Amino acid sequence: MTSVSAVRSQSLFQITWPLFIDLALHFLTAALNTFMISHVSYQAVAALSVGNQFFDVSITLFNFVGIGSSVVITQYLGAGQRDVARRVVQQAIGFNALIGLVVALGVLFGATPILQLMNMPEHLQSMGHVYLQIIALCLLPEAIALCLAASLRAYGYTREAMYVTVIVNLVTLVGNALLLYGWFGLPQMSVAGVAWSTVAGRVIGVMLLVWLIRRRIGLQLRWAECCRFSSDIISKIMKIGLPAAGENLSWMLQMMVITSFVALLGDKMLATQSYFFQISLFVMLFGIAIGLGTEIMIGHLVGAGELDQAYHRLMRSLKIGLVVTVLSVALVVVSGPYLMELFTADEVILATAGQLFLLSLILEPGRTFNIIVISSLRATGDARFPFRMALISMWGIAIPIAYLCGIHWAWGLVGIWCGFVVDEWVRGLTMFWRWRSRRWEKKVLVQRTAPANQAH
Repeated sequence: MTSVSAVRSQSLFQITWPLFIDLALHFLTAALNTFMISHVSYQAVAALSVGNQFFDVSITLFNFVGIGSSVVITQYLGAGQRDVARRVVQQAIGFNALIGLVVALGVLFGATPILQLMNMPEHLQSMGHVYLQIIALCLLPEAIALCLAASLRAYGYTREAMYVTVIVNLVTLVGNALLLYGWFGLPQMSVAGVAWSTVAGRVIGVMLLVWLIRRRIGLQLRWAECCRFSSDIISKIMKIGLPAAGENLSWMLQMMVITSFVALLGDKMLATQSYFFQISLFVMLFGIAIGLGTEIMIGHLVGAGELDQAYHRLMRSLKIGLVVTVLSVALVVVSGPYLMELFTADEVILATAGQLFLLSLILEPGRTFNIIVISSLRATGDARFPFRMALISMWGIAIPIAYLCGIHWAWGLVGIWCGFVVDEWVRGLTMFWRWRSRRWEKKVLVQRTAPANQAH
């Protein structure tokens, strides 16, 4: 069975559940890393968190090639142009490796000014410097791994990508235990141990993904081919990937601004938002996984010219996503107070978190609209509209409403999160209108009428 046939024969659930596990493991591992190093010292946690902020920004940068290449690959596979799809895989890997190398060298030789720019306390700078320089070594394999995993998913092999994530996380966690706690006579290396464990996990992950690309797709990667760039292929990747990366970056910056509003309310509200957001992430994961699975399916359908099927595929996925979201949010509303008690016994934090959990009954369905429909629009090539709408809504709606309700009208943390509610619903309904208008079909038709030999 070819990869295209494999995708067509799979249900949304078969494609989506490995994506959900994959995403959940990424979130869980970050939490476990912080938990493990917290037993060493809170200073180590501080050094780790500052370094990880820059690492997260780097991942956002690398992701634009991964997202863009995934969509382009699915479209070429759907159109039956398997040779061109393979060229996209190779060139995406080469292009992201080049970006990863530049960023890695920048971090390696610029660790000190980076830490100073991020206002790292002087007594933590030596620890942060060591962590950041070692982490820089894993940026190149991370950039390559993101494209390899995205390519596997585009071919429908979501389970294989998930297995690699499981192995990478196990290597990282075992390495943490060995080098943090000094098991079997090994030295206790604090944040340096976490960094080396991360590097080891990423390197092993790349090796496994390269093997899977050869085994499942039948593609023998050669650096000469990976670095032989086609302007048409790179242009198509960037047209999809850059708006997606810009949208993610805008969200991160928006979150930083709104967190600064929360800081005005005091440390208890900062802690409340941190606890609540960690729990909410697992509700978001359902929408993200369904959105990615739908993106893969719609990309294949659009590539094959089956636009009506693509239109109705989104409608079915959206219904499923909303039902799953409502059920998962209801579960969180019921269990959330008990989960919060695992972190704190403070009555003010627990009471405020309870209000936020109730607010999430309104917030999360709107977020699901956003995530699933934006992923589907991206799969058709219509990536700029969601990006422009994100800029308008995040900075023109979410932030002003958060300040007005939370700070000016003194509604507190709940008022600040009202900004997120309005933003998610405005963008979600706008994305849904865009899909229902079927304007994205014009972009598909333009792509399909382009000369077939441009990507060669």
